[in-house]
Amino acid sequence: VQLQASGGGLVQAGGSLRLSCAASGRTFSGYALGWFRQAPGKEREFVAAISWTGFRSYYTDPVKGRFTISRDNAKNTVHLQMKSLIPEDTAAYSCAATRATENLMDRYVYDYWGQGTQVTVSS
Repeated sequence: VQLQASGGGLVQAGGSLRLSCAASGRTFSGYALGWFRQAPGKEREFVAAISWTGFRSYYTDPVKGRFTISRDNAKNTVHLQMKSLIPEDTAAYSCAATRATENLMDRYVYDYWGQGTQVTVSS
């Protein structure tokens, strides 16, 4: 599975962005999908994940109520809608795919990673 993230950019605090991740080479069938982010000087951290069926989603506490993950299996895409952005959300955001059904917050269960898209939130 090859993943390509897009939709990043520069936004003022309080603004919104919608990230997308498209798959090629293989469908998303059977894969859970996640979004991770990495700020300069920090480790990559979990942001959100969604199960293959889309019935279950998970979020890190700092983004709960502000971010929403969704997927369109017919289009092999996953989205991350981000609202009420704050400067602490500034990072490179990457999407990832895994056949795991548990521990979706753990970056080590993911098999495929896309290149990141930069999100910068100005204060």
